[in-house]
Amino acid sequence: LDTGPMIVSRAIPILPEDTAGSLFEKLAALGGELLAETLPVYLRGELVPQPQDDNLATYAPMLQKTDGELDFNQPAEQLARQVRAFNPWPGTYFQSLGTPLKVLAAHPQGKGLHKIGEHSIHENLPALGTPIGLLVLDEVQPAGKKPMPGEVFLRGAKDWA
Repeated sequence: LDTGPMIVSRAIPILPEDTAGSLFEKLAALGGELLAETLPVYLRGELVPQPQDDNLATYAPMLQKTDGELDFNQPAEQLARQVRAFNPWPGTYFQSLGTPLKVLAAHPQGKGLHKIGEHSIHENLPALGTPIGLLVLDEVQPAGKKPMPGEVFLRGAKDWA
C-alpha cells in the first residue's frame, strides 16, 4: 500500500465479469496513458502532489494459496466475488469427492437456503449449496486436467448430483 502524495488519479468501473487479472490489465493500460499525459505537465511544475488522507488507507495482508479455499458457509454472492477477486492468483478451489477442484468462474443464483456444500445441477451447470443461494460453477479445472466449462465437467462427473 502506498500512502504517499498523489499527483493525479483516475477511476474506472469494475464490471460484473471483471477479475483481479482483468482489472490489472485495465489499470496497467490506464496507468501508461495517465503517465504519458501527466509527466510533461508535472515536469513543467504545473502539478503539485497532494497528500492522501491516512485515515482512508486500507491495509490488507499478503494473500496465501490457502486463502483461495471456498467456504460454503458463506453466501453464494460472497463466494462468486471471491472467485473473481482471486483470479488468477491465488485462485479458488474446494475438495470435490476427495480431490481439489479449481473454480475459475462462477456466479450466484437465487437467495434461498440450501444445504451447505451440497452438489446439485442448475441449468446444466454444477452448483453448490450455500446459506443464501447456489454457487453455480461456470468454469472449473479438475486436478491434473485443463480448464473446462461447467457443463463439460458435468459430463464426466457421474457422482456430482
